[in-house]
Amino acid sequence: MEPLAELRLLIARHAGHGLTDTAFPGLKLMASDFTTQPVHHVSEPAFAVMAQGAKRAVLGDKLFEYGAGQYLVVSVDLPIASHVVRASAAEPFLGLGLILRPTAVATLLVETAASESAAGELSGMGVSDAGAELLDAVVRLLRLLDHPRDLPVLGPMIEREILWRLLTGEQGGMLRQIGLADSRLSQIGRAIRWIRTHYAETFPIEELARLAAMSVSSFHRHFRAVTAMSPLQYQKQIRLQEARSRLLAQSEDAAAVGFSVGYESPSQFSREYSRLFGAPPGRDAARLRAGSLLERSVI
Repeated sequence: MEPLAELRLLIARHAGHGLTDTAFPGLKLMASDFTTQPVHHVSEPAFAVMAQGAKRAVLGDKLFEYGAGQYLVVSVDLPIASHVVRASAAEPFLGLGLILRPTAVATLLVETAASESAAGELSGMGVSDAGAELLDAVVRLLRLLDHPRDLPVLGPMIEREILWRLLTGEQGGMLRQIGLADSRLSQIGRAIRWIRTHYAETFPIEELARLAAMSVSSFHRHFRAVTAMSPLQYQKQIRLQEARSRLLAQSEDAAAVGFSVGYESPSQFSREYSRLFGAPPGRDAARLRAGSLLERSVI
């Protein structure tokens, strides 16, 4: 059977409606028979394959569309909004995602000297067509879901093969950057992790540049190349997504939540929250609690 056709069958068999965790660490499946509203989330480094239907993701000022037979690589923690744009009961959206572990990439680089290849353009996200060899490896990993005794032994071997196919494919330059401790992407990654941990604090750009071991101008340029936004815009996205999570999980009022994530002005918090999520904090939280927006995403 042609790999993409078998991939559709395997995802349809093992996925419930929406996002489904599997027995293999970091592997998730997604199925939907209808299009969805944009889901705002922070995606960690991951690889995703679309088997049927299509998705759209927005990162800063960049738009990515990816459909059947294409794959997506995310190289750092990025705040994105993604949604299913092609799905129906007759042809549901079907996709899978696999978390990319920097240590696994680094090990493969050391053993194969793949780091000697050209690094390529610095970027945090990219889409390419999936070749037959990559699809074949993904299909074999999903077949193991029917063989739970074999999965912990053979699964990591196939995961390694998938990484190799990615390293030698169009997005290989980005993947190599994930595994290299001294790469520009890793340097920007250190600043990104700091912002994610200290999102409620104000920070001088000079300190972030120093953390990334770059000049201020170089840091700005590389940060925008990876995230499609400035460091302050990135911080705002993280603040607002954290505020949304708190509004859902806690009974605090919107002003208190705004203060807790670093806003000094309730009106500014409400204005920026509405701009990102399409409704003021209180009304958006009510929609979330009603379950209308409680979706998760394979990138």
